[in-house]
Amino acid sequence: MSSRTSPAPRAALAACPPYVQGKSAIAGMEKPIKLSSNESPFGPSPAAKAAYLAAVDELHRYPDGSQRALREALAARFDVEADRLIAGNGSEELILLALRAFVDPGDQVVLSQNGFVMTRIHALAQGAEVIEVAEADWRVSVDNILAAVTERTKVVAIANPNNPTGTYISAAELRRLHAGLPADVLLMIDSAYGDYVVAPDYDSGIAIVRTASNAIMTRTFSKLYGLAGMRIGWAYGSPDVIAAIQRIRTPFNANAPALAAATAALGDRDYADRVRDHTIAWRGRMAAALADMGIPVVPSVTNFLLLTLPADSGLTSKGVAAHLLERGIIPRPLGVSGPGNSLRITIGTEEENLAFLAAMESCVRRVPSPVQ
Repeated sequence: MSSRTSPAPRAALAACPPYVQGKSAIAGMEKPIKLSSNESPFGPSPAAKAAYLAAVDELHRYPDGSQRALREALAARFDVEADRLIAGNGSEELILLALRAFVDPGDQVVLSQNGFVMTRIHALAQGAEVIEVAEADWRVSVDNILAAVTERTKVVAIANPNNPTGTYISAAELRRLHAGLPADVLLMIDSAYGDYVVAPDYDSGIAIVRTASNAIMTRTFSKLYGLAGMRIGWAYGSPDVIAAIQRIRTPFNANAPALAAATAALGDRDYADRVRDHTIAWRGRMAAALADMGIPVVPSVTNFLLLTLPADSGLTSKGVAAHLLERGIIPRPLGVSGPGNSLRITIGTEEENLAFLAAMESCVRRVPSPVQ
């Protein structure tokens, strides 16, 4: 007879730290400026809202398990094959399903140093040995990743663009990474922030996946399309990879209102373009203003900035975060899950961005200059 007094979780879970969400509220303040979670400050398009409301009348029906309408809309928008697409409860679920489908306990999963923290947690929960590879100049290092691959490697996962750095590797580097992997290693490309990138040398992963048998790209509607609360994402993969995921996907993993809203959002190109253009313009303006204050910013192609506080500035991520919170602004201080003594800031509305810059300027002014 067992001496346990309660069920014991799988041993692999002991290595899994719980995910810590960005702060979303300030006590005593009704509507703080939330710049902690990389959400769209404008919300979904009117077309997406209308589709969501129209879905209310069908809440007693199961969603379309084949996800046909959304897959066809995605295929038309991104010029990909509809039968190689799959939607999920956010792109995170699709990352989880891919790891479940291809990783056995004891296999190795190679990750870049910075990236979506849930990829690491899901790999550890699967019983994998996670190999975290150092980056170079805040960017994914293809050389370091390829050097870390062994006969036990089953998956290599990167975020491109990366989070929390905001950087990306070029299409040529992505091709070099894929070409250097054994055919039986799955390359998983998390392109959650790909909708913000306008650089001509960027590949979200579509070009790789189109001809590869061992690759999958995940995307989300949580960022540019403003549907974070709906939890809807999608993936494009080789036929065999998608078929494997389909075997373990629950029949109705994407709910009906989310499917409807995402399909409508894809059709409202003008709205998405306006949100992206606002983000790009303010990303540059904020980076320049912070640099003038003596605060370096990692060059970003996303909807957020990573502020790296100089060691001799007298500024700490904890102190700056407290200063911002006092002024009703919620940042994402890093250190445990990202680079030390840094903060990640989402690009907000014009009013929110100006309030943040004013608060940062007052924070810098109140810190005594270092003794020369």
